[in-house]
Amino acid sequence: MFLKVVSFYFYFIKIYYIAMNVTQNITMESKEGIDALFLHATEGILVVNHRGEIIRINPSAEVLFGYDNNELLGKRIEVLVPKRLAADHTDHRTKYGQNPHARAMGAGMELFGLKKDGSEFPVELSLSPYKSKGEQFVIAFIIDITIRKQAEGKLKNYSKELEQQVKNRTLILEEAIDELEKTKKDLNQALEKEKDLNELKSRFVSMASHEFRTPLTTIMSSLSLVTKYGERDDKPNQAKHVSKIKTSINNLTDILNDFLSVSKLEEGKVENQPEAINLKLFTEDIISDMQQMANNGQQIVQTHVGNEQVFLDKKLLKNVYFNLISNAVKFSPEGGIVEVNVIVETNLVKIVVKDSGIGISEEDQKHLFERFFRGRNAINIQGTGLGLNILAKYIELMNGTIELESVENKGTTFTIIMPQ
Repeated sequence: MFLKVVSFYFYFIKIYYIAMNVTQNITMESKEGIDALFLHATEGILVVNHRGEIIRINPSAEVLFGYDNNELLGKRIEVLVPKRLAADHTDHRTKYGQNPHARAMGAGMELFGLKKDGSEFPVELSLSPYKSKGEQFVIAFIIDITIRKQAEGKLKNYSKELEQQVKNRTLILEEAIDELEKTKKDLNQALEKEKDLNELKSRFVSMASHEFRTPLTTIMSSLSLVTKYGERDDKPNQAKHVSKIKTSINNLTDILNDFLSVSKLEEGKVENQPEAINLKLFTEDIISDMQQMANNGQQIVQTHVGNEQVFLDKKLLKNVYFNLISNAVKFSPEGGIVEVNVIVETNLVKIVVKDSGIGISEEDQKHLFERFFRGRNAINIQGTGLGLNILAKYIELMNGTIELESVENKGTTFTIIMPQ
């Protein structure tokens, strides 16, 4: 059986010897041939009996494990197995002895040999059982695969490094893509802002040319008529046109004030500076001044509920009142009533301005606080379309909110809520 196990070695070695012309006096099937194969094989070869004792070992195996000549004979095979694995190896050997068969060991697992100096090294192992004189033996072929494992380790490390490099490059690429997307988004935003600015400029030019032209035309016309009526000593008509000139100048002043307010807000020059004020008296004074703006028969009425003393910014609050009340007067019919209701609670102030004017459509309400926006039913009424935009900014500065309820041809109610 031993001859059968190693017959494939004989075959190749015989060919080698024939090729080298050294087989004239040796046949591989002879004892001398077998001994030559066993002694000169580069792989480690050892023979173990059924008790696991080493009965024969070739020089390559002795060198492999670091032992002297014949030093391993009679010792159990476990002496060549790492101590941490010896107990398991004994169990495996016993089970193998119950069903011996030729096999390569270590498929899917790592095997290690133990040198005499206690160091371990990776091995590849093949087993071939045979019987002689009724006794069971096993031949083990052992190869040191340290160099292969080192190469595999290097290859594995290289693969890991390569994989990490790919990940790093991918990350860099993803960051570059993100940066490009961000740049694209910024450019789109800048483009949209530029479009909005151009549209804003166009709307401003259109509005300004119209709003300035109308009062200036009225002023020029009325000045000519004032001069004419002065020559005739027609005091009533002269006074009427002087009044028109004053009204037109006030309209121009309002337009310029709106532009100035927008500019200050854009530059961050407007700040919320609360102070203690008597809100009831403050509201009465403003309404008294604005009553002069009312059209024929229009009335501005006031109610006040709660504490009179509050802590708010007088300048911002005055602008809020002026904007809401002037709009209510402007868009209400002659003889209409504008209600200004003030409610003061512990931590907030609520101002409600209600009119019975032309109202605002649901579609226009969505755009009401945009710059230069004019409702479809307010195109022919004096205004810049900036007032409510400025109003919203002032209320925002005071940390307040603004609510709107409106029905076309029935009126509008603005509700301002501010903390104090």
